[in-house]
Amino acid sequence: MLSITAPTQAEPCPAPFNMAAYVLAAGAATPDKIALQVLRLTGAERWSYAALIRAVRGIGTGFVQAGFRPGDRVLMRLGNTVDFPLAFLGAIAAGLVPVPTSAQLTAPEITAMAAQLDPALLVAGPGIALPAHPAPVITAETLQLWQALPPCDWHMGSPDRLGYMIFTSGSSGRPRAVMHAHRAVWARRMMWKGWYGLTAQDRLLHAGAFNWTYTLGTGLMDPWAIGATALIPDAGVEPAQLALLLKRFDATIFAAAPGVYRQMLRMPLLPLPGLRHGLSAGEKLAEPVRNAWVEATGTAIYEALGMSEVSTYVSASPERLAPEGTAGYPQPGRRIAVLGEDGAPVPRGTGGELAVGADDPGLFLGYWRAEEETRARLHDGWFHTGDTVLMEEDGAIRYLGRDDDMLNAGGFRVSPMEVERAFDAHPGVQESAAVELPVRAGVSVIGLFYIPSATPPDEDTLAAHAAATLARYKQPRLFIPVDTLPRGANNKLNRRLLRESWPAQAAQKPEGPA
Repeated sequence: MLSITAPTQAEPCPAPFNMAAYVLAAGAATPDKIALQVLRLTGAERWSYAALIRAVRGIGTGFVQAGFRPGDRVLMRLGNTVDFPLAFLGAIAAGLVPVPTSAQLTAPEITAMAAQLDPALLVAGPGIALPAHPAPVITAETLQLWQALPPCDWHMGSPDRLGYMIFTSGSSGRPRAVMHAHRAVWARRMMWKGWYGLTAQDRLLHAGAFNWTYTLGTGLMDPWAIGATALIPDAGVEPAQLALLLKRFDATIFAAAPGVYRQMLRMPLLPLPGLRHGLSAGEKLAEPVRNAWVEATGTAIYEALGMSEVSTYVSASPERLAPEGTAGYPQPGRRIAVLGEDGAPVPRGTGGELAVGADDPGLFLGYWRAEEETRARLHDGWFHTGDTVLMEEDGAIRYLGRDDDMLNAGGFRVSPMEVERAFDAHPGVQESAAVELPVRAGVSVIGLFYIPSATPPDEDTLAAHAAATLARYKQPRLFIPVDTLPRGANNKLNRRLLRESWPAQAAQKPEGPA
């Protein structure tokens, strides 16, 4: 049997369509129900669906009255506050194209992104680095005033038109803006049963910040689209305090990156009788962490495999558990294949590249102003993920690794070339190579192998340079001086050899940070 699925046709996205209108439609039928609680140890800020819809449509009116037009790009520079999802949906409601970005990005990083994007406006919160760009700035204070404006009309149109963009690290080392259509949110319905086991009665607590796209989709858009309640910890809540919030606010589903589960398990957990299960994505969940969570809470963790270009597409779920050692099954409605070097599906049980059908309703439209990179990933009827997997006889997907050198930093994909470019500009570094390195079971960090100049820099100097030039999640945690960097016959840097050599070197070094 070949490594390819033949799913039943998913229900098509209705037309005309507006992503924000769809996300809030279920809540409009239950206006007094709590849509969102921002959780603090001392209580919670509550938003009913009526208040949420009013704020989103008021912000949409503010954009229109300020003279912005459908299709204008909105570069979002907001922190971990409720302003983030309100501005995101408000822009979409009015037909604008929001582009959320991490608040951790430095001024040089966001300036490079803005130059690529050329936004019509910036939406900015206090203390967040802004780009050197002439676009006008809408402050968080203005957004809050706009919430009281009369409701905007939903800007309806083709579900295939551009709805929003998110940046991801490109294989070239330059961050690329991934273009998503309005219909992408409709395609997320395949996750409701294929991963979450989500119902309108659930109270889903996502441990991430408001301004992380994993939180935006799994923690907010999906619960709201089904009419459930979203629970988000306020800024400053520590992982050790999450169990208390799960119990106090009656969470039924918990979503987090693997590192959060790991930190929570460092101390005994409170009983969580209302919790049905957990969700994990962004990086591989280590089996010791999974087993410790099951033992501590009596609940399972369901993992998902995905990427910015298509969100998740392979997962475990309450209805279909993942066989041991696998990532789960293709979600119902997803056309998935494992391709050989000839581009054809390989026999089951044979390794190859994981590919998603080009007709998947959740698949991106392409990379912004990067047609060549788009064609390199999207061709011959498939989106080529770069993940090496094999499909078991029963259809389960076993993850084997990536066919490139991309780094996974706490759930964020980071191009090694972006890190290397920052350090190769340092006067104390002749040449560098960024590699993902394990420091203990289930924990890996970004390490930088570098050839020092005649005046070698110390680790504190390199760490300070990283803090000035790279977002925190991109910063190396290990700095390893070397005499040479290995290269192949074509003079290409051999990062694989550096990864393989690390265990021997690590045996001579103190353990790196978590």
